Amino acid sequence: MLIKLGMLFVFFAVTIGIGLYCRKHSTDVNGFVLGGRAVGPWLTAFAYGTSYFSAVVFVGYAGQFGWKYGIAATWAGIGNALLGSLLAWAVLGRRTRIMTQHLDSATMPQFFESRFKSPALKLAASAIVFIFLIPYTASLYNGLSRLFAMAFDIDYAWCVIIMAILTAIYVIAGGYMATAINDFIQGIIMIAGIVAVIAAVLNSNGGFLEALNRLGQVSDPAVSTTPGVFASFFGPDPVNLLGVVILTSLGTWGLPQMVQKFYAIKNEKQIGKGMIISTIFAAIVAGGCYFLGGFGRLYDVNVAAEGFDAVIPTMLSGLPDVLIALVIVLVLAASMSTLSSLVLTSSSTLTLDFIKGKIVKDMDEKKQLLTMRALIVVFIAISVVLAIVQHTSAVTFIAQLMGVSWGALAGAFLAPFLFGLYWKRTTKASVWCSFLFSTVVMLANTVAKPYFPAMLQSPINAGAFCMIAGLIIVPVVSLITPKPDKAHVDSVFSCYERTVTVNVTDSIGDTNEGK
Repeated sequence: MLIKLGMLFVFFAVTIGIGLYCRKHSTDVNGFVLGGRAVGPWLTAFAYGTSYFSAVVFVGYAGQFGWKYGIAATWAGIGNALLGSLLAWAVLGRRTRIMTQHLDSATMPQFFESRFKSPALKLAASAIVFIFLIPYTASLYNGLSRLFAMAFDIDYAWCVIIMAILTAIYVIAGGYMATAINDFIQGIIMIAGIVAVIAAVLNSNGGFLEALNRLGQVSDPAVSTTPGVFASFFGPDPVNLLGVVILTSLGTWGLPQMVQKFYAIKNEKQIGKGMIISTIFAAIVAGGCYFLGGFGRLYDVNVAAEGFDAVIPTMLSGLPDVLIALVIVLVLAASMSTLSSLVLTSSSTLTLDFIKGKIVKDMDEKKQLLTMRALIVVFIAISVVLAIVQHTSAVTFIAQLMGVSWGALAGAFLAPFLFGLYWKRTTKASVWCSFLFSTVVMLANTVAKPYFPAMLQSPINAGAFCMIAGLIIVPVVSLITPKPDKAHVDSVFSCYERTVTVNVTDSIGDTNEGK
């Protein structure tokens, strides 16, 4: 117990210390929200990765999909690394950094307003962010309950409250820069924790080959009658596994708290470095999480009674105290890093895109900072209440809404943002269609699930469907609606064109003079 408490105390002291140290970087809106657009590749890459992976992935997704698909669940981690990190940085990184600075946009809703010359789009986007990020924020606490119950005799509500207060302190004090530096430290903890836990779990099962051999002997007729299916390359259900890969990988392209990391990177040269670092981080953390979950069926877990969230804690319960303490800090680090990113995104979006100029006409820099800090407290408080209510009651709507958050946000924003960066012909009408389609489909999936086709009744598959549908809706609607104003579009895309004047020394015979 002393080891566990000691590691937690050191972790909390460091995070708070960094928040207080970074106060000098959060004296204006640009510094508080984007770190002055001067964040290096290591901090940006780790901020991207730690915002990506939280307790939801480590405890929830790894346990659920590892149990369902066996070792094949590792494909989700590979997809997160290649599609969710490598390709996202390669396709979005440079253009996002250049265009958002050119348009002077600090949030995704501001980007939509400036890119498509539509204040109404900004309001709609900020409403979608507010509605769907809050329940997603509450879901971050879910993975903590079982782990803390396993390691400490502390009530879940107190765990949630303590974590929320500590996160609020360092985000309010230091803004984005405090979040980025803490994300770097938390990311190192996550990497070390994942590697150590995988090694310990495999060792307790006789090593990798022996564990894989035992997994191949597991059978579940309710899932598949194929022998050794849980140790196979594609698992018992490759189609639904593909839906998981698409949602958890392609989804990052449209999530405001992820894309906003590209706004803040120092300069264009840092993007290539950040891309490599982020990909390696995702391969280790996400690949490790799903790989670990794939061995869940080697343990005696009553999933029908306890749920998928019991899989990972059961696997870890027999580890030495030092490793359990490391896991607790790992999950706390993952959750706090994602929580800080979400509340900073929510508060800045609501302040800059909804309150400023609409509710409060004359809002100077000082008032904006004060409002954002106050809203961080409000958002964290709401998420704490939702998490505790869900944990202590039979309210299921909150849990369902958490499941559709990623699908709704990524489905609504991915295609408009991507085409907005690359294609001049993208129209305002196509953006509206993408917003409406994904939010309506995902909300309907929550309240009218039985009316959906069997394949789309899962929020995972419905979210993947919305993202792919958006990539079709935006270009089709753009082609059949009036072209956007040419002068405005040319002005927007002028940021990608730069005239460079150089001195040239001609040698004899290279000139056309005298002809």
